[in-house]
Amino acid sequence: MRNPLGFIGVGTMGEPMCRNLALKWQQDISAFDANSAPLVRLAKDGVRAANSLADLCTEAHTILLSLPAGEQVREICLAENGLLAHLSEGQCVIDCGTSPPKLARELHKSFGAKGIAFADAPVARTRQAAIDGTLSIMVGGDEDVFARIQPILACMASDITHCGGPGAGQTVKILNNMMLFQNCAAIAEALAIAGQAGLDEALFLQTVAKSSGDSFALRNHAMKAMLPREYPEGAFSVRYALKDLTYALDLAAAADIEVKGAALIRQHFERAIAQGYGERYHPVVREVIEP
Repeated sequence: MRNPLGFIGVGTMGEPMCRNLALKWQQDISAFDANSAPLVRLAKDGVRAANSLADLCTEAHTILLSLPAGEQVREICLAENGLLAHLSEGQCVIDCGTSPPKLARELHKSFGAKGIAFADAPVARTRQAAIDGTLSIMVGGDEDVFARIQPILACMASDITHCGGPGAGQTVKILNNMMLFQNCAAIAEALAIAGQAGLDEALFLQTVAKSSGDSFALRNHAMKAMLPREYPEGAFSVRYALKDLTYALDLAAAADIEVKGAALIRQHFERAIAQGYGERYHPVVREVIEP
């Protein structure tokens, strides 16, 4: 069966994800975004720019979303002229952004009522992983839908995990990010102490990377951003990180679980925004932790 794809949201992560689909998926791909610049770049890889959501829904059997937050996902999906209004039985929607699990369950129910498949499939790792097609994708949804979309996700990821029912993928992704942010803060604290102790920072990180303090955050966020103190805009910013952390804190509050570490990270992020770092890559938290 033909399965042409549609992609909505070709920003920092979405553009390289869509490009990998264009290079690896052997059927037509259309994309929609308010910003024309990435659509022009993607056209060189064979991606057609859709004129409207209605146009995209007509052309694509399966539509992937890569949007900034749950508010945009809700608007695109459930607004009067949104996806739900244009799609029909047998089509499929995959949310690859990070949204509240409650919203994922709501969308699963709303689309399912029309016979439209839905899965939450947020992506993890860095923008470089999106470029390389080596993302990790956590999927929530029905088993038959997971089997159906796995070949599509494999064009963008090296690790794909079915985490459970609707909303499970979002829950795993949100908690993953909560842990990552705390790891980055711990590294920033360690770097501050190491510097005051007169240690060579690069040697310190290289040595820890060979010890029990090693982590993905150390090898990527610390060595590639914190060490050179390079926090570019256009990467996963403090504002986006705060959004994901807020989702995690909401989950904790709903479960009546106190998460002091995550609450402290929220304070760091809020300080970073107040100091003008809001659009910078989130490891910039180092700059607000050091004395």
